[in-house]
Amino acid sequence: MSEESLRLAVLMGSVREGRFGPTVANWFADQARQHGSMEVDLIDLADTPLPVTLTSQPEPEVAEMLATLTPRLEAADAFVVVTPEYNHSFPAALKSAIDWHYTQWRAKPVGFVSYGGMGGGLRAVEQLRLVLAEMHAVTIRDGVSLHMVWEKFDHEGQAVDPNSNAAAKTMLDQLTWWAAALHTARTHHPYTA
Repeated sequence: MSEESLRLAVLMGSVREGRFGPTVANWFADQARQHGSMEVDLIDLADTPLPVTLTSQPEPEVAEMLATLTPRLEAADAFVVVTPEYNHSFPAALKSAIDWHYTQWRAKPVGFVSYGGMGGGLRAVEQLRLVLAEMHAVTIRDGVSLHMVWEKFDHEGQAVDPNSNAAAKTMLDQLTWWAAALHTARTHHPYTA
Protein backbone atom coordinates (compact mmCIF):
# COMPACT_ATOMS: atom_id res chain seq x y z
CA MET A 1 0.00 0.00 0.00
CA SER A 2 1.32 3.44 -0.85
CA GLU A 3 1.42 6.01 1.92
CA GLU A 4 -0.28 8.52 -0.41
CA SER A 5 -3.53 6.57 -0.12
CA LEU A 6 -3.65 6.78 3.67
CA ARG A 7 -6.31 9.07 5.14
CA LEU A 8 -5.91 11.22 8.24
CA ALA A 9 -8.93 12.63 10.06
CA VAL A 10 -8.11 15.70 12.16
CA LEU A 11 -10.84 16.22 14.75
CA MET A 12 -11.42 19.68 16.16
CA GLY A 13 -12.64 18.79 19.66
CA SER A 14 -13.88 22.11 21.02
CA VAL A 15 -17.28 23.50 20.04
CA ARG A 16 -17.35 26.45 22.46
CA GLU A 17 -18.19 29.93 21.28
CA GLY A 18 -15.01 31.98 20.92
CA ARG A 19 -12.84 28.85 20.84
CA PHE A 20 -9.21 28.95 19.79
CA GLY A 21 -9.48 25.46 18.30
CA PRO A 22 -9.88 26.48 14.65
CA THR A 23 -6.53 28.31 14.73
CA VAL A 24 -4.75 25.27 16.15
CA ALA A 25 -6.58 22.72 13.98
CA ASN A 26 -6.05 24.66 10.75
CA TRP A 27 -2.36 25.09 11.55
CA PHE A 28 -1.96 21.37 12.24
CA ALA A 29 -3.95 20.35 9.15
CA ASP A 30 -1.58 22.54 7.08
CA GLN A 31 1.40 20.83 8.73
CA ALA A 32 -0.10 17.44 7.84
CA ARG A 33 -0.71 18.48 4.22
CA GLN A 34 2.88 19.73 3.95
CA HIS A 35 4.11 16.44 5.44
CA GLY A 36 2.45 14.81 2.45
CA SER A 37 2.13 11.31 3.86
CA MET A 38 -1.67 11.23 4.15
CA GLU A 39 -4.76 12.81 2.68
CA VAL A 40 -6.16 15.18 5.33
CA ASP A 41 -9.82 15.50 6.33
CA LEU A 42 -10.40 18.31 8.86
CA ILE A 43 -13.54 17.55 10.90
CA ASP A 44 -15.10 20.31 13.01
CA LEU A 45 -17.31 18.68 15.65
CA ALA A 46 -19.31 21.91 15.86
CA ASP A 47 -20.79 20.89 12.49
CA THR A 48 -22.19 17.67 13.99
CA PRO A 49 -23.16 18.39 17.63
CA LEU A 50 -24.06 14.89 18.83
CA PRO A 51 -26.06 14.53 22.05
CA VAL A 52 -24.55 12.89 25.11
CA THR A 53 -27.44 10.44 25.41
CA LEU A 54 -26.79 7.38 23.25
CA THR A 55 -29.78 5.61 21.73
CA SER A 56 -30.10 2.56 19.52
CA GLN A 57 -32.55 4.45 17.30
CA PRO A 58 -31.29 8.04 17.05
CA GLU A 59 -33.68 10.88 16.38
CA PRO A 60 -33.79 11.94 12.70
CA GLU A 61 -31.56 15.01 13.22
CA VAL A 62 -28.98 12.88 15.07
CA ALA A 63 -29.16 10.20 12.37
CA GLU A 64 -28.47 12.90 9.79
CA MET A 65 -25.40 14.11 11.70
CA LEU A 66 -24.16 10.53 12.05
CA ALA A 67 -24.66 9.98 8.33
CA THR A 68 -22.27 12.89 7.77
CA LEU A 69 -19.67 12.09 10.43
CA THR A 70 -19.52 8.29 10.59
CA PRO A 71 -18.31 7.65 7.02
CA ARG A 72 -15.52 10.20 7.48
CA LEU A 73 -14.33 8.42 10.63
CA GLU A 74 -14.70 5.03 8.97
CA ALA A 75 -12.59 6.13 5.99
CA ALA A 76 -9.73 7.34 8.19
CA ASP A 77 -6.58 5.25 8.62
CA ALA A 78 -5.39 7.53 11.42
CA PHE A 79 -6.70 10.30 13.64
CA VAL A 80 -5.34 13.42 15.26
CA VAL A 81 -7.46 14.85 18.04
CA VAL A 82 -7.03 18.60 18.55
CA THR A 83 -8.24 19.35 22.05
CA PRO A 84 -8.17 22.01 24.71
CA GLU A 85 -8.28 21.16 28.40
CA TYR A 86 -11.52 22.00 30.20
CA ASN A 87 -11.47 21.47 33.97
CA HIS A 88 -8.56 19.01 33.75
CA SER A 89 -10.31 17.00 31.02
CA PHE A 90 -11.42 17.12 27.41
CA PRO A 91 -14.60 18.61 25.86
CA ALA A 92 -17.95 16.84 26.14
CA ALA A 93 -18.50 17.15 22.37
CA LEU A 94 -15.37 15.09 21.80
CA LYS A 95 -16.55 12.40 24.23
CA SER A 96 -19.90 12.26 22.45
CA ALA A 97 -18.20 11.81 19.07
CA ILE A 98 -16.10 8.98 20.50
CA ASP A 99 -19.04 7.31 22.23
CA TRP A 100 -21.38 7.39 19.23
CA HIS A 101 -18.78 5.34 17.31
CA TYR A 102 -16.93 2.14 18.01
CA THR A 103 -15.67 0.17 15.04
CA GLN A 104 -14.43 3.36 13.40
CA TRP A 105 -11.66 3.69 16.03
CA ARG A 106 -10.59 0.05 16.21
CA ALA A 107 -6.99 -0.80 15.33
CA LYS A 108 -6.24 2.73 14.13
CA PRO A 109 -3.59 5.11 15.48
CA VAL A 110 -4.46 8.35 17.24
CA GLY A 111 -2.17 11.32 17.79
CA PHE A 112 -2.88 14.39 19.89
CA VAL A 113 -2.49 18.14 19.54
CA SER A 114 -3.42 19.72 22.86
CA TYR A 115 -3.51 23.34 23.85
CA GLY A 116 -4.31 25.59 26.74
CA GLY A 117 -2.66 27.65 29.44
CA MET A 118 0.16 26.44 31.66
CA GLY A 119 -0.75 22.75 31.27
CA GLY A 120 -0.98 22.85 27.48
CA GLY A 121 -3.90 20.42 27.50
CA LEU A 122 -1.79 17.48 28.69
CA ARG A 123 -4.32 16.31 31.28
CA ALA A 124 -6.98 16.09 28.57
CA VAL A 125 -4.63 13.88 26.54
CA GLU A 126 -3.93 11.62 29.53
CA GLN A 127 -7.64 10.97 29.88
CA LEU A 128 -8.21 10.54 26.16
CA ARG A 129 -5.55 7.82 26.06
CA LEU A 130 -7.60 5.80 28.57
CA VAL A 131 -10.87 6.29 26.69
CA LEU A 132 -9.40 5.45 23.29
CA ALA A 133 -7.68 2.32 24.61
CA GLU A 134 -11.17 1.08 25.48
CA MET A 135 -12.16 1.70 21.84
CA HIS A 136 -9.22 -0.51 20.73
CA ALA A 137 -7.42 2.48 19.19
CA VAL A 138 -3.63 2.78 19.37
CA THR A 139 -2.42 6.10 20.76
CA ILE A 140 1.06 7.14 19.70
CA ARG A 141 3.67 8.38 22.12
CA ASP A 142 4.72 11.79 20.80
CA GLY A 143 2.24 14.60 20.45
CA VAL A 144 2.08 18.36 20.23
CA SER A 145 1.33 20.35 23.39
CA LEU A 146 0.89 24.09 23.07
CA HIS A 147 1.30 25.83 26.42
CA MET A 148 0.02 29.42 26.67
CA VAL A 149 -1.42 28.84 23.22
CA TRP A 150 -2.48 32.46 22.67
CA GLU A 151 1.21 33.40 22.48
CA LYS A 152 2.08 30.61 20.02
CA PHE A 153 0.44 31.94 16.85
CA ASP A 154 0.67 35.13 14.82
CA HIS A 155 -2.37 37.02 13.50
CA GLU A 156 -2.36 34.82 10.36
CA GLY A 157 -2.58 31.59 12.37
CA GLN A 158 1.04 30.53 11.85
CA ALA A 159 3.09 29.08 14.68
CA VAL A 160 5.69 31.54 15.91
CA ASP A 161 7.80 28.89 17.65
CA PRO A 162 9.63 26.58 15.20
CA ASN A 163 9.54 23.88 17.89
CA SER A 164 5.78 23.57 17.27
CA ASN A 165 6.33 22.69 13.62
CA ALA A 166 9.13 20.28 14.59
CA ALA A 167 6.86 18.55 17.13
CA ALA A 168 4.14 18.23 14.49
CA LYS A 169 6.59 16.60 12.07
CA THR A 170 7.82 14.13 14.69
CA MET A 171 4.25 13.13 15.50
CA LEU A 172 3.29 12.85 11.83
CA ASP A 173 6.31 10.63 11.12
CA GLN A 174 5.21 8.23 13.89
CA LEU A 175 1.55 8.44 12.95
CA THR A 176 2.29 7.63 9.31
CA TRP A 177 4.28 4.53 10.29
CA TRP A 178 1.48 3.30 12.56
CA ALA A 179 -1.22 4.15 10.00
CA ALA A 180 0.53 2.09 7.30
CA ALA A 181 1.33 -0.81 9.64
CA LEU A 182 -2.18 -1.02 11.07
CA HIS A 183 -3.82 -0.59 7.66
CA THR A 184 -1.81 -3.56 6.39
CA ALA A 185 -2.71 -5.57 9.49
CA ARG A 186 -6.44 -4.75 9.20
CA THR A 187 -6.38 -5.63 5.50
CA HIS A 188 -4.70 -9.04 5.94
CA HIS A 189 -6.10 -9.93 9.36
CA PRO A 190 -9.36 -8.08 10.04
CA TYR A 191 -9.61 -6.89 13.61
CA THR A 192 -12.60 -8.57 15.25
CA ALA A 193 -12.35 -7.71 18.96
